Amino acid sequence: MLKSKTFLKKTRAGGVMKIVREHYLRDDIGCGAPGCAACGGAHEGPALEPQPQDPASSVCPQPHYLLPDTNVLLHQIVSAWRPGTWASVASSLRLPGSLETYVEQEQGENANDRNDRAIRVAAKWYNEHLKKMSADNQLQVIFITNDRRNKEKAIEEGIPAFTCEEYVKSLTANPELIDRLACLSEEGNEIESGKIIFSEHLPLSKLQQGIKSGTYLQGTFRASRENYLEATVWIHGDNEENKEIILQGLKHLNRAVHEDIVAVELLPKSQWVAPSSVVLHDEGQNEEDVEKEEETERMLKTAVSEKMLKPTGRVVGIIKRNWRPYCGMLSKSDIKESRRHLFTPADKRIPRIRIETRQASTLEGRRIIVAIDGWPRNSRYPNGHFVRNLGDVGEKETETEVLLLEHDVPHQPFSQAVLSFLPKMPWSITEKDMKNREDLRHLCICSVDPPGCTDIDDALHCRELENGNLEVGVHIADVSHFIRPGNALDQESARRGTTVYLCEKRIDMVPELLSSNLCSLKCDVDRLAFSCIWEMNHNAEILKTKFTKSVINSKASLTYAEAQLRIDSANMNDDITTSLRGLNKLAKILKKRRIEKGALTLSSPEVRFHMDSETHDPIDLQTKELRETNSMVEEFMLLANISVAKKIHEEFSEHALLRKHPAPPPSNYEILVKAARSRNLEIKTDTAKSLAESLDQAESPTFPYLNTLLRILATRCMMQAVYFCSGMDNDFHHYGLASPIYTHFTSPIRRYADVIVHRLLAVAIGADCTYPELTDKHKLADICKNLNFRHKMAQYAQRASVAFHTQLFFKSKGIVSEEAYILFVRKNAIVVLIPKYGLEGTVFFEEKDKPNPQLIYDDEIPSLKIEDTVFHVFDKVKVKIMLDSSNLQHQKIRMSLVEPQIPGISIPTDTSNMDLNGPKKKKMKLGK
Repeated sequence: MLKSKTFLKKTRAGGVMKIVREHYLRDDIGCGAPGCAACGGAHEGPALEPQPQDPASSVCPQPHYLLPDTNVLLHQIVSAWRPGTWASVASSLRLPGSLETYVEQEQGENANDRNDRAIRVAAKWYNEHLKKMSADNQLQVIFITNDRRNKEKAIEEGIPAFTCEEYVKSLTANPELIDRLACLSEEGNEIESGKIIFSEHLPLSKLQQGIKSGTYLQGTFRASRENYLEATVWIHGDNEENKEIILQGLKHLNRAVHEDIVAVELLPKSQWVAPSSVVLHDEGQNEEDVEKEEETERMLKTAVSEKMLKPTGRVVGIIKRNWRPYCGMLSKSDIKESRRHLFTPADKRIPRIRIETRQASTLEGRRIIVAIDGWPRNSRYPNGHFVRNLGDVGEKETETEVLLLEHDVPHQPFSQAVLSFLPKMPWSITEKDMKNREDLRHLCICSVDPPGCTDIDDALHCRELENGNLEVGVHIADVSHFIRPGNALDQESARRGTTVYLCEKRIDMVPELLSSNLCSLKCDVDRLAFSCIWEMNHNAEILKTKFTKSVINSKASLTYAEAQLRIDSANMNDDITTSLRGLNKLAKILKKRRIEKGALTLSSPEVRFHMDSETHDPIDLQTKELRETNSMVEEFMLLANISVAKKIHEEFSEHALLRKHPAPPPSNYEILVKAARSRNLEIKTDTAKSLAESLDQAESPTFPYLNTLLRILATRCMMQAVYFCSGMDNDFHHYGLASPIYTHFTSPIRRYADVIVHRLLAVAIGADCTYPELTDKHKLADICKNLNFRHKMAQYAQRASVAFHTQLFFKSKGIVSEEAYILFVRKNAIVVLIPKYGLEGTVFFEEKDKPNPQLIYDDEIPSLKIEDTVFHVFDKVKVKIMLDSSNLQHQKIRMSLVEPQIPGISIPTDTSNMDLNGPKKKKMKLGK
């Protein structure tokens, strides 16, 4: 049936336009209840349960279906939070017979009231319809709404209706569900007669006016990991003058949570502050302790030179909350029978959350998920509710789940819809696959990868041509052949964005059939590839470049060590070894040329764990050894990426997916320049080339490790490299590589960006057809935004996995003493690097319940004087390393100073009597 509405609209030009809106209503959609006589049992999509399980509800004892209104669904969805929750909800929503339940908006009725009425009409229709199923049918639909007027109207219309809280409290068999109820409003659940702590947030309308007039600035709130009383706001838009605003103090943070979009008011210059150098963690304060925190805030504001002061502001309102479910642990109240407890998130940037639960004894010592519901003005902490239990703290499976959830890494198994687009096995290359593809199976191609690698993206070859030149090929897995645009497999790969490598687990971007089998360029099997082939002279100068889809058969899958042994062995002269030597010789020339152009050679200590084959616990921890072959592979991957970037930008000047590395602002280099100056060295940072040359010259015959430390420090000064669409940006330059253009082409098994680049290149050489989204720069920009987020989260997840396995290693190893170098000095601590383990940690000089030593911090040098001993950046010290388990939530590697000896600070060499678990944990008392 067709229903239409016609109305007239005045155009800008003064004319009149006739608008007709049509609604096509169906009368053949079943109710979804199996065996329904009224609609012949017909239904589309998932059916309702034929006989709902008895939920033991005291308000509705007979079997029933629930129909929540939109607000209940939106507000409570997080309570059942799991990956894919929205998909399951969407698939279970039913459309009753649309003809009978269609509701038109009445005159004077707003959209919200119309929607409420539509849901009531649907509930009433269902109850009347279900009576027709059979004479003795007792099934009914219960309407769940938290809107008082909506509930009253439903009851007036004869619809059984309850609030979410009323219904959940009626489920006598499941009292624990009450814990999962979300509070109804941000200001809800205020502490009775609590003192007002925070200023009121301005309404959105006032914030928007203020932002438009320039009174307020809009940006993203970023809480500090090191100091819970400090945050920064990254200002949106082109405000170059005040790109980053510092916030200091509880009241200036004003209930903003990490990643919220906030409005800030800039304070007068007389109130500007410098970023604090104090390391400060929230110990779980009472409402009454706010005054103590204000004393701490005053301590942060020490006298500094005027040039150190930064634009400072305060949060005046929240534009958008970006809350998510948080993993962490319950800090049980020591008030007997109390239902109110504090939850401590695993992420130190998130404030503690007050929750009410009857399961505190069960949940203590376990990792749980909690959601924030609101943050009243008179509460030191936000209010929230329990979502679900993840498992025992410290268990490998639990901790891995926590770090994946905390870093938003999609890790659920691939759905059947995704798997349905995989090739059917057994798979082989067909005549159709060979169309627009070169047969390169005769070439002596090999791959070089880390040990145990199964997702082999790339392979190489080098041979001499008849004209005396060299042919060099980089062959990349042709993943885009298997993942076609727009299907479920493509959508899931785009959502995941990247493969995530943890210490003993890999979260694949694509299903294993592709990642470790059909796409992996394993030796002695035919594989589809995308090849970049150059003709070069012996000075590594490119004479010709060719791109082609191909089929290859790798002759060897080597590790970096195996390839190095071949190159170095005087007894090996086979085709594979000859090819490797040719590649290595050219790679050295390419690297020298890159460095001459200003490419940076930085350093970042990477660690490798050796696992016990049975327990899978780490039994050894070493820094990764880099060989010439690592550099050899890297040089040709870089060259392929640059060559492909040039080609796709030539063909798609507005739609190429590229990667850039912005130059750091001069302020980023301050710590590096000061640290070098303390060693009588000069580091120039005006260009990448001058920085590279300065680092090369920064040598000390008496301190050979100094250059490595400077390069590690320089790495910390860098900006994040990002993907972008060429049509949405003018700056293509890659600072670290000193390349005017760059992209990612060489790892499509583990990076979705490379899949898009393969598709662009295939269209550019006529090997594949285009599709609309490929040349939509706005859609490409959205893809880039997601990829940048996923890559950043993958890096954080990998670091968290290394940190957890480092804890496991030192748990079994006990206390060890090692040499370390100071990377940073703080007002109350030094940050050190232990070269043997590639491990970084903080040595604190102030402890609770102990007399504080005299500390004098100098930011200009930088240095920290403790009693009569002065610490500078890069000083050599000796530290004790142990696992501190005194805080189960944040077990950490604890470092204490051994040498130099400072009375009352340094610990004795003999630590056999030390308590590894630290001081006994104090239980906390909560506010009213």
